[in-house]
Amino acid sequence: MSDSPSPPEAAPEAAPDASPDGAEPSAVRSLLRLWPYVRPVRARLLAAVLVAVVASCVSLVIPLVLKWIVDGPVAGGDPGGVWLGAFVLLGIGVAEALLFGFRRWLVARPLARVEATMRGDLFSHIQRLPVAFHDRWASGQLLSRGTTDLMMLRMFLAFPLTFLVVNGATILVGMVVLLVQEWTLGLVLLLPVLPLIAVCSLFESRYARVARRAQDQLGDLTTVVEESVLGIRVVKGFGRHRSQARAFREQSRGVRATELAKARLLAAIWAVIVILPELALGAALVLGVVQVADGDLSAGTLVAFLTTALALRWPVESIGFLLAMCQEAATATRRYFEVLDVAQESQGPDAPGDAVARGGAPEPDGTGDGLRFSGVVFRFPDAAPGSRPVLDGIDLHVRSGETMALVGATGSGKTALTALVPRLHEVTAGRITLDGEDITALSRDELRTRVALAFEEPTLFSASVGENVLMGADGRAGEPELRRALEVAQAHFVDRLPDGTGTQVGEQGLSLSGGQRQRLALARAVVGSPRFLVMDDPLSALDVHTEALVEEALRRVLRGTTALVVAHRPSTVLLADRVALLSGGRITAVGTHQELLRESAEYAWLMSGADAPPGDGGHRTAEMAKGTSR
Repeated sequence: MSDSPSPPEAAPEAAPDASPDGAEPSAVRSLLRLWPYVRPVRARLLAAVLVAVVASCVSLVIPLVLKWIVDGPVAGGDPGGVWLGAFVLLGIGVAEALLFGFRRWLVARPLARVEATMRGDLFSHIQRLPVAFHDRWASGQLLSRGTTDLMMLRMFLAFPLTFLVVNGATILVGMVVLLVQEWTLGLVLLLPVLPLIAVCSLFESRYARVARRAQDQLGDLTTVVEESVLGIRVVKGFGRHRSQARAFREQSRGVRATELAKARLLAAIWAVIVILPELALGAALVLGVVQVADGDLSAGTLVAFLTTALALRWPVESIGFLLAMCQEAATATRRYFEVLDVAQESQGPDAPGDAVARGGAPEPDGTGDGLRFSGVVFRFPDAAPGSRPVLDGIDLHVRSGETMALVGATGSGKTALTALVPRLHEVTAGRITLDGEDITALSRDELRTRVALAFEEPTLFSASVGENVLMGADGRAGEPELRRALEVAQAHFVDRLPDGTGTQVGEQGLSLSGGQRQRLALARAVVGSPRFLVMDDPLSALDVHTEALVEEALRRVLRGTTALVVAHRPSTVLLADRVALLSGGRITAVGTHQELLRESAEYAWLMSGADAPPGDGGHRTAEMAKGTSR
C-alpha cells in the first residue's frame, strides 16, 4: 500500500485555514498544512532531528573536557594528561561531524520525495481546475508556485525545521550546564531572553508581509519572461524588445526593492540578536574574572563557562535567520494551498438535483436526438451579480448526423456557446443534451470522449506530430486512423518533415506555420471519429485552395457526425446543413444558408463583409451576399 499522501480536500472559496476576518493565518498554522505530505517520512525526519540534537549536545561536552584539562593536567603539570585531553577533544569533533553527516543522509531522499509528491499533486490539480480559473491566473504565478515555492519548502524541511528544534534543545541544555557551573553568571546570560522574544515577535509579523510581496512579485516577473519568450515573434516583428526589456526592468526593480527591504529587516534582527547576548556575555566575563581574582571561582570553571557560552552563540544568533526562512516557507505554503484549495471540476456526473436546478432533469429524453440546447443561460463566473448574461435563453437543436453552422458578430458569444458543450464552462441555467442525455449526467472523461474539439487558436505540445494528433483519440486510434485524419486535414506537409509523424514540433508548435498548426489541430479533432464535433472557425488560417480540399474531405467525415461549427466565411457555412444566427445572446434565426440570406438582413450583412450594417440597405446587402456565396 502506498504511503503517498492524498491531496488535501479542496475548498471552493477561501482556504480552510483562513481567519474569519480574512487575515492570513499564522506561520505555524500555515506550516501545519504540510503534515499530510510529511507524515509518510516522519520517522526519518524524527531520526534526523534526534541525531542532530545528539550531535549538538556532544559539542557541549567540549567545555567540560577543557575544564578538566585546565584544572587537572595543566594545573598539575601533566603533559600526558594534556595529550589525552587533546585526543578526547579530537574524538568528540569527529563524532560530531559524523553525526551531522548522518543527519543529512537521513533527510535527503525523503525530502526529495516530499517535494516531488507536492509538485505532482499541484500539477494534477491544475489540470482539473476550471477554465475560468486559468482565465484569471497568470501562468507565471502558477509556475513560481510549482518551482520556487516548493524548493523553498524542501529547504525549510531540511534545515530550518530541524535546527529550530536542535538549536532550541542546545540552548536549553547549554543554559542548564551554565547554571550548574556557576548560577550567578548563568543568570546574567539569561537577562536578554525577554527582550529577544519581543523583538522576534515584531520581526515575524513584518517579515511575513515583505516575504509574501517578494514571492508574488517573483511570480509576476516569471510571467513577463514567459510571455516574452512565447511571444518572441511578435516582440521581434514589431520591434518591441525595448518595451519588453523596460517592463522586465520595472518588475526586476520591484523585486530588488522588496528583497532589499527583507535584507534590512534581517540585518536589524540579526544586529539585535547578536548585540544583546554579546553584552550579556561581556558582563558575565567581567563578573567571572572578578570571582576568579577573589578566589570564589576556579580558572577551569571560568574557561568551561565561557567556552559553553561561546558554543551557544551560533544557536542564538541563528534564530533570526531561521525565523526568516520559516516565514518564507509559511508564505510559500499559503501560496501553494491557494491553488490546491480551488475546487476542481467534478469528474463524475453531477447530482440529479443540480441538473433540475438548471432547468431540467438529467434523464434521457430520446435516442439519436443529436445536440440540444434548452433555455441555456450563461454568465462568466467572475461577472458582476445582476449583469447581463453572455447567452440568454438559447434554444437550439442540432439533429443527429447534422452539421450546424453558428454565425454571429464578433463578441456575440459563439465561442462561449461552443465551450459549454464539453463543459469547459458550466451553464448558469438551462440544460444541454447529447442524444437526449444531459451532459451533467456524464462523467467529464466520458463527455470529452464523445465530444471532440477544434479551437480557432491551435495549440500544439512539445511532442511529435503523431503524438499531438493522437491526443484526440486517447489510445483509441493507431497508424491507420492517424493517416486518415492527416488526409482529412490535408496535412501532407507532414511527409516532408525530417522524421515524418515522428518529427518533434517544439514548444507551442511554433516551428510550423499557422496553417500547418491549424491542420494538425483539425486532424486531432477528427482522428477518434467522434460522435459529436465542435469546431471554432477551424479553417481560418488556410489558403483558399487548401481550404477547398479540407472542406471536401470534411464533408465525408461530417456525414456520420453531429457537428456544431462556428463560421465566419460563406465557404465554411456551406459545409453545414443548416445555419443558426446568434445575436444579442439569443438564437434569432435558424435555416439553410439561402433561407437566411433571404430572410435575415443581419445574416446577409455578416456574410457579405460589407461596411453597411443591416437596416435600410439590408435588401441590397442580401443581394451582395447571394452573389458571394454562389
